[in-house]
Amino acid sequence: MHRLLVPAAELGRERPSLPPDALRHLKVVRPRDGEEVELFDGAGAKRVYRYDAAARGLAQSGEIVRLPRPKPLTLFACVTKGSRWDWTVEKATELGVTRIVPVVSERTIVRIPASERAAKRERWTRIAEDAARQSDAVWIPEVVEPVDFRDSLALVGRTRCFVGALVEPPARPILEAVAACAAGIGPDGLSVYVGPEGDFTPAELAALMEIATPVNFGPTILRAETAAIFAVSVLSSWMASDNARKGGVE
Repeated sequence: MHRLLVPAAELGRERPSLPPDALRHLKVVRPRDGEEVELFDGAGAKRVYRYDAAARGLAQSGEIVRLPRPKPLTLFACVTKGSRWDWTVEKATELGVTRIVPVVSERTIVRIPASERAAKRERWTRIAEDAARQSDAVWIPEVVEPVDFRDSLALVGRTRCFVGALVEPPARPILEAVAACAAGIGPDGLSVYVGPEGDFTPAELAALMEIATPVNFGPTILRAETAAIFAVSVLSSWMASDNARKGGVE
């Protein structure tokens, strides 16, 4: 089924007015007369319509379905080069993160001037929207405007954060660490923090160790973007399993 992102108000209309991006996508896919098209607002609501070929638009069909907000899961990640970061945003969205915080640390190769950060956020939000549309997600993660490392710490402090770090003695595996923390999750849920290609500086790591739990991501050295998606996969899977164990009751 084709899926289109629309403003929430349009889900209540018998003949919704599509925004430009959704309208262009509809023209590209060329649905048949009577074919179902799902509209969603990115905030938990969706509705199925049918394509009306004569009117070249959508006509009312199903009822609005509203899904509960997922448990908070934040990815803090130092921005990687070029398409690698776009890929990280896309895959993190598919895996169900609720917030993505792009970080510029001391050793981050990509430097983002303050004047360009709002535009970067808009572009990455569009990538997240497209990933949600393709992956059948109904919630689109919040993509925060890029922040400097020191400014990320206040956000980290509100979560139960796990940071990939080489420490002595060696940190425990991330799955083992998250399974041991069930009673101590912060108001903003769980999070994972992944450093840049050149790793954190000693001062940055020390600051994180005061508010986050060090973990390891396995026996091999992972690229930054691989580490981010590996860690998100582990946390997302654990959260789904934990919710299933509780019978879906919060």
